[in-house]
Amino acid sequence: MSDKDISFRDRPINMDEKGGRKWVYAKKPKGKWYTRRTIFSIFVLLFFIGAPFIKINGHPFILLDIASRKFIIFGAIFWAQDTFILALLMLSFVLFIVLFTVTFGRLWCGWACPQTIFLEMVFRKIEYLIEGDYKKQYKLNSGPWTTEKIIKKLIKHTVFIFISIAMTNTFLLWFIGPEKWWVMVNEPLSKHLSGFLIMLAVSGVFYWIYSFFREQICTMVCPYGRMQGVLLDSKSVIVTYDYKRGEPRGAKGEGDCIDCRQCVAVCPTGIDIRNGTQLECINCSACVDQCNSVMRTVKKPEGLIRFDSEEGIKHGHTTIWNARNKAYSVVLLILFSFFVYTLLTRPAIETTILRTPGLLYQVNADSTISNVYNIKIINKTHDKIPLEIRLLSHKGVIKMAGNSMDVKDQSMFESTFILFISRAELKSDNTEVEFGIYSNGELIETYKTSFVSP
Repeated sequence: MSDKDISFRDRPINMDEKGGRKWVYAKKPKGKWYTRRTIFSIFVLLFFIGAPFIKINGHPFILLDIASRKFIIFGAIFWAQDTFILALLMLSFVLFIVLFTVTFGRLWCGWACPQTIFLEMVFRKIEYLIEGDYKKQYKLNSGPWTTEKIIKKLIKHTVFIFISIAMTNTFLLWFIGPEKWWVMVNEPLSKHLSGFLIMLAVSGVFYWIYSFFREQICTMVCPYGRMQGVLLDSKSVIVTYDYKRGEPRGAKGEGDCIDCRQCVAVCPTGIDIRNGTQLECINCSACVDQCNSVMRTVKKPEGLIRFDSEEGIKHGHTTIWNARNKAYSVVLLILFSFFVYTLLTRPAIETTILRTPGLLYQVNADSTISNVYNIKIINKTHDKIPLEIRLLSHKGVIKMAGNSMDVKDQSMFESTFILFISRAELKSDNTEVEFGIYSNGELIETYKTSFVSP
């Protein structure tokens, strides 16, 4: 069976009849959309590299410290106890992706996704620089191993390995911060051997993805391409082919499409956009630039391939708003507003007081009963907070281990204290007691727990 007898939807374009890999050689794009995408990618790369170094009043702008269960996102500190607030943030983000996809299709994939940015704007540009455009690459790869081929491949893959290691270390900065990373780099390798091996393994994965696996991440691994099938509608703005204007195809046809297949040659996933919306399309706009260039050459209007919706192609529908994305927008606004309100109204500190496991109570000679407690206080601000603890519900004495309760910024205070309460104050063997946490004489939080007695 020939390729003409097989529907393009039967399998991914980069796969043959037996399921084998078909390598995609993409022509180097150029044009106004590619220039815009390059400029945008530069800003994204600068943010990716520079965000861990950005400080706000000496504090990190972004830090995802999983080991300490502390996350700093745009200057706001989140601890493990803030799971509900983080859940609201994640729900808002997911809903934003849904809204963005409903309205603008897979614009994220082609313009902001790190996979696309690093592949198209870093690795592929280096490949173009060393091996040349797609025809030269095909000739080089299909030809014998000459001295020229060995030298070019060695240079290219050496650079790819170096960039992969740099990517991994930059990625690591988001999780440990530049200060801790610098300390680790300057310490003996033996102290961080496991971490070093993990870094090399992750770098190897990056190298394999960008050197060999490439667009298959988008076409076979990433679930976003499948998800868009249930999110897009006829009013979603996507990269699309104006079939009303372009058909019938051919140099002598009545339509504007001359069937030059340059849109296919330049596509990084190898699809033919004229076949309609496909999961492999990442809305990178490379075919838009290429088609516009061809239209200028044949003296025809640009825009045969453009950002538009199915409604726009059929009926000239121009607005991006419809009932569905308006509803999504309202829900997103409500959800995000609730997140902001919860973030702004959360307490500056969060206290946990629990009786020490394994200990019940102690009967003392002065007719008091004592319980031992563990106290944990998390400071969610960027300021050092002096604290003291008082018993609010009963008359009693607190003896704290240590002399002070100063909690450093973005840190956790843990200690132990003993609570003494007179036997006459206790009405049962399990009494609820309430503590107050004070800062500079002002009550900032209360906490209730149990006190056991005979």
